[in-house]
Formats: sequence, C-alpha cells, structure tokens
Amino acid sequence: MVAEQVAYGPSKEFTINDWQLMNELEWQLLEDRTILNVVSISGKQFKQGDRVRLKPRARGDVFDMALSGKTAVIEAIEEDYEGNTHLAVVVDDDPGRDFGILRQPGHRFFFSMEEVEPLSQTSEGEEA
Repeated sequence: MVAEQVAYGPSKEFTINDWQLMNELEWQLLEDRTILNVVSISGKQFKQGDRVRLKPRARGDVFDMALSGKTAVIEAIEEDYEGNTHLAVVVDDDPGRDFGILRQPGHRFFFSMEEVEPLSQTSEGEEA
C-alpha cells in the first residue's frame, strides 16, 4: 500500500500509515487495563469466581433496576485509568450468560465493590 501524504499544520506531515499506527497504539492502550486477582473493602474480600448479590446504587439506570437483587459470578476485577476498581459480573439467570463469559457486550456488567454483597456458600454449594 502506498502511503498518502496528509498535511498537518504548517510544518508537519503525517502519512496514512502514521495515522493507522497511532490508532492501533491508542487501541492497545485502551486494552492494557489492570486486572486484579483479589480486592478487599470494609473487611469483605472479592476474587474472580465468587458469587455475589447485586445491590446497585439508588438512582441508577434501567439496568440497575432490572439487575437489583440478582445473583452473579465475578468474571474479572478491573481497575480503570482513574484508579477505580470495578467488578465485572455475569448474571446467573442471563440466557446469554455464555456471551458474558466470553466478554461480549451486553452480558457482562460492571459494579463497584459497594454495590455487591458476597454470598456465602454451604457445603453443598447452595446459597446460605
């Protein structure tokens, strides 16, 4: 592919290939997020695979209202670019749950640690 010249300002020129490279680097930056193994808050510890009950904050959106009280599994613990920690969860009764496990949009939901409550497990694996 022959790179076309694109004028940028009075003295700097970029080629189309430069723009493509910049876009690829920007996308890589967005994909380079911090994934945490375990987080603790107020004596509660969360890790991937833990089961939780969703307790979204008041005045949330329609998804918060629909997901309130549902049980879910923590799929990942991620930190955003501002240092905030988020729990990525997959809802237990979501018919598209497999898509959430594959990290597909619309089937993975993000909550703060304050918006979930850990579920204890009995020896048979049922909710306590």
